[in-house]
Formats: sequence, structure tokens, C-alpha cells
Amino acid sequence: MGWQRDGRSVAAGLRQGLMLVFCGVAWVAGLAAPARAQAPPPRVVVSGEGKVNVVPDLAQVRSGVTTNAKNVKDAVESNSRTMAAIITALTESGIAQKDIQTAQFSIQPVYSSQDAHAESKLTAYRVSNQVIAKIRHIDKLGDVLERLASAGATDIWNIDFMVSDPSKALDEAREAAIADARRKAEVFARAAGVTLGRVVVIEEEGTAAEPLAMHNRAMAARDAVAVPIASGENTLRAIVTVGFDLAK
Repeated sequence: MGWQRDGRSVAAGLRQGLMLVFCGVAWVAGLAAPARAQAPPPRVVVSGEGKVNVVPDLAQVRSGVTTNAKNVKDAVESNSRTMAAIITALTESGIAQKDIQTAQFSIQPVYSSQDAHAESKLTAYRVSNQVIAKIRHIDKLGDVLERLASAGATDIWNIDFMVSDPSKALDEAREAAIADARRKAEVFARAAGVTLGRVVVIEEEGTAAEPLAMHNRAMAARDAVAVPIASGENTLRAIVTVGFDLAK
């Protein structure tokens, strides 16, 4: 009798365990079903690019002077005199003080050696002072460059033509980028035999301006003729990623 009671207890325990296992499996399956139901719908994701050409209305030029002397004091004094004349030339050409900013000032030793195997000797010190100036009237840029050269600038370079307010042009580039993305998506949809639905995501990857740059390390001209300048056009670019649902 005791064995029978024990057998019945064991059987009941097995049935209870099987029921728990079955319930556990059913619970896991119940969790997996919504996960399968939430799979993302098919989409077409493409990138689009838009460009707009704009005539620049702002120029930026980097200029300055580099001098050498036997000692630091003489090199700095000589450099400072010329640099003061350069800044005066900029302000007298109509550039505001707020649009003139020092970009670099350095003092470096200069070494020389007559023999590659001999020890280098200190022969001089080189001082360089550079400023960046914004020219808000591009038609005056040639005159500004001539004034810089006449003031003693030994370095005139990195002339960039920019757009002071690119927002409107960038908005046009963004519209063109969206249109380009839709065109690509429609091509893919036709090729795949499906129909595009609504736009579900738009991401802008960034906007960029391509300033026209001129590089002239030194200008030796000292005559009164204004330097001829061509500002050309700048290209403003927008790139977007657009996702489309497929129509049902």
C-alpha cells in the first residue's frame, strides 16, 4: 500500500511537472509571436544630393609678414613695424577692426650648416605674424591686396570666396536632394515591380559649401595697379537619406 501511495505521488508529480513545462513553452511561444508580428515592413531607402551655385558676396584673406634677424629682439621689432603697416592698410581700405583677427604668431630659430656632418649653427631668428581679414565688399578685394603688398606683406594667401548667408541657397539644395532621392526610389520601385508609399524617414547627412580658394604665398608687386580678381561661383551641397514604405 505504501508503494502504491508513493507511485501515485510520483505520477502526480510528473504530471504537474509536465504541465509546468508545457505552460512554460506556451508562454515563450506567446512572447515570440508578437516579436514576429513586429518585424519592420519592407522599405526602399535611398540617398539624394542637391547642389546650388551661388555668387559669393564675402571674401577672406590671410596675410602677414615673415622677417629674419640675428637676434629675437631685432626680428620682433622689424616684424612688428611691418605688421602695424599691414593692419593700417586693412583698416584704411574700409575693413572693420572686428573683421581682422590674428591667426598666427611664431618665433623660430634658423640653423645652417656648411657640412652635412658638421654640427648645425644658430644663424638667425625668424618671426612670422599672420592675420585673417574679412572683406565684405568683394569689389574692393583687388584694392585690398594691392594695399597689403604696398605695406610690405610677404605672405598673402588662402583667399576664400564665401556666401555670408547661405541658408536660402541651402534650402534650395535640400529640396533638390529630396527630389533626387524620390527619383532614385521610383526607379528602384519600378524595377522591382512595387509601388512607393509614404515617406517614413528623412535624415540629413550634412551640408557643405565649396569656397573658391586662391593661394598666393607671396606678392612682390609694389605698383599702384589693383590686383585683378575673379570671384566665380560657390557650390552649396545638401545630402539626405530618405526611406519610403511600400504601398499595399
